[in-house]
Amino acid sequence: MKNGTQLIKIAAVWLLIFLLGVAASIVTIAVVNTKDFGPEKTVARYLDALKAGDGGTARGLLNAKIPGANAAALDGKALAQSQKDVKELSIAPSVPTDENTERVTVSYTVTDVPLSTDFVLQKGPKHWLFFDSWEMVPVTLPVINASVVNAHQSSINGVEANMPDGKNSFAVFYPGNYELEYRSPLFAAPPVTRTVTGSTEAVSPVSLATGPTSDLLAQVDGTIRKYLDACAKQAVLMPTGCPLNAATNNRVLSSVAWSIVEYPAITITPFGGQWIMAPLKFKAQVAFKEQDLFTGQVSPVKQTSDFSFTTKLTITANNVLVTPVLDF
Repeated sequence: MKNGTQLIKIAAVWLLIFLLGVAASIVTIAVVNTKDFGPEKTVARYLDALKAGDGGTARGLLNAKIPGANAAALDGKALAQSQKDVKELSIAPSVPTDENTERVTVSYTVTDVPLSTDFVLQKGPKHWLFFDSWEMVPVTLPVINASVVNAHQSSINGVEANMPDGKNSFAVFYPGNYELEYRSPLFAAPPVTRTVTGSTEAVSPVSLATGPTSDLLAQVDGTIRKYLDACAKQAVLMPTGCPLNAATNNRVLSSVAWSIVEYPAITITPFGGQWIMAPLKFKAQVAFKEQDLFTGQVSPVKQTSDFSFTTKLTITANNVLVTPVLDF
């Protein structure tokens, strides 16, 4: 009898140990399931892929459909660059939306502006019988529509992209910050930034306003100054091939001396798919001695007048040719 009682006690102890082990296993599975296999983990892996510039992994985790758009920003440098300004990132615990889906909200800042993005995930098949799997509900990637004036290229986050007819659309992941610009030795457009926070967001179109670079303006300005200085060296009242002219009804007794008092300002703007230069207005002074044909009196002449002329710009690759156009 005594031995039977001891056996019962031993069995009870082992049963208790077994039940405690089962309970511990259940708790462990629940903790691991939540920590390593919950919907937040899928979102975290997606965000890590964006930061690493791994577009293939990011697309797979997001279950993303790529629209008919340029893919320059979907991988590598451009994708990784999109995350540089995404700061203070935090992933909130998931919230059920129905029986099979949960919503995960990611909060962050971009250039100190607080923003957030919601991801909706649906439960997938179990891993190893016990652990959940979560997949993002399929989405279509948003696009940034862009145009550039008088150019056929631009860049997005530092990656060059073609712009057929000056237009293109760029598919992008989110959240992310995307900078578009155009730059060449002669013409450039200031960068324009768009922050994208979700798949259904309507992203404002980007219009790159191309204009002449300071190098181009300096080059054209130097050409025009050299041209006018050469005109001023001609010691005649009407220098050949120049927009300068002076007239007198008297006899000229000295050499004629021209000087440019005020050089023209250079303005280059787009028009009809071409680049045109605004009419060039300048001031020049002419000086000489003349003799009145009736009185014989000799007197000095020094007068400053306004002049103007137009030009034709011929641009090939990184070179520009400036041709003065005279109306007389």
